[in-house]
Amino acid sequence: MDIDDILAEVAVDTMPRETRDLQELTRAWVAERIAPEIMAWPGELMERVLARVGRQIELVEDQTGNMDPKTNFRLIVVQTEVERFKFLVRSFLRARLKKIDTHPFHILAKHTESDASHPLLSPAEYQYLTSHQALLAAHYGASFLSQFPNSLQRMDDTTGGISMVDKPDEDAAVFVRVLRDVGEVAIEGTDKRLDMKRGDVWVVRWSAVRGWVGSGDLEVI
Repeated sequence: MDIDDILAEVAVDTMPRETRDLQELTRAWVAERIAPEIMAWPGELMERVLARVGRQIELVEDQTGNMDPKTNFRLIVVQTEVERFKFLVRSFLRARLKKIDTHPFHILAKHTESDASHPLLSPAEYQYLTSHQALLAAHYGASFLSQFPNSLQRMDDTTGGISMVDKPDEDAAVFVRVLRDVGEVAIEGTDKRLDMKRGDVWVVRWSAVRGWVGSGDLEVI
């Protein structure tokens, strides 16, 4: 660990929790909008953010009508901050729901395989996914699937060497910034190795760096 790493850790430790949460939420939002795969649900971060937004909304409601100019100015600042958090949360959730709608069976399988302590989906997202797929299955069954043989009615069939499950493009190119030195990263299927050092920016296959992005060593930009 060099002096830059030590200074970076000190800066993070002295940074207010609200500022750190905003940075983490912004990074999660950017990653979710750019990464081809859905990212793991940041449960602890979202709990803190939503709780803070709720408290700020209560503060605005309680103080609305106060004629003190200083209080009114403070409320304007609080409302601006609330709207910034609300925009990030809404856009973040929309990006995740779009991926759930596009690759439902793939995401459901990944969620089932994920660690219970770090699930891929939130409880609400999992409920949405299962309910949405149940409605689609009932609609397709009533419309046309019921006319097919039983062996051809499954929408997640993988037999015969052809998979009915749509998957994201894991080899899509993404831009990443190196937050911590990770050393050499091998690109599967090629003989290329990238020496990733803190501060570098690379364009690389998602499949080669998703583990580093998940661990926080790289960030998608």
